[in-house]
Amino acid sequence: MGSLVQHAAETLSAGGVDARVLNLATWRPLDTAAIEAAARETGAIVTAEEHLVHCGLGAMIAQHLATTRPVPMGFVGMRSYAESGKWDELLVKYDLTPAAIVREAEVAIARKR
Repeated sequence: MGSLVQHAAETLSAGGVDARVLNLATWRPLDTAAIEAAARETGAIVTAEEHLVHCGLGAMIAQHLATTRPVPMGFVGMRSYAESGKWDELLVKYDLTPAAIVREAEVAIARKR
């Protein structure tokens, strides 16, 4: 999802939002220092993943930040199990798109105010 997230960051930048992108290639160990720095410096976090949001990376990040540095969060990811298919078609079908990331970012940013 890296290129999709980067595209979303570029879209946000064009709208005047300076977005940071962290690529967490592994979940364990969770890079808590980078996550806490991002939360402190940006004031909001949006996670994007090809996984179930209720038990994936976003959930791990939310759980960590809830006890260290709570900030508004948004989650882009799977809401239920999916069918098989072509990757790019499934991203659109399940709304794992740059537009979805931008929407979540705008909601999280609005909650900062």
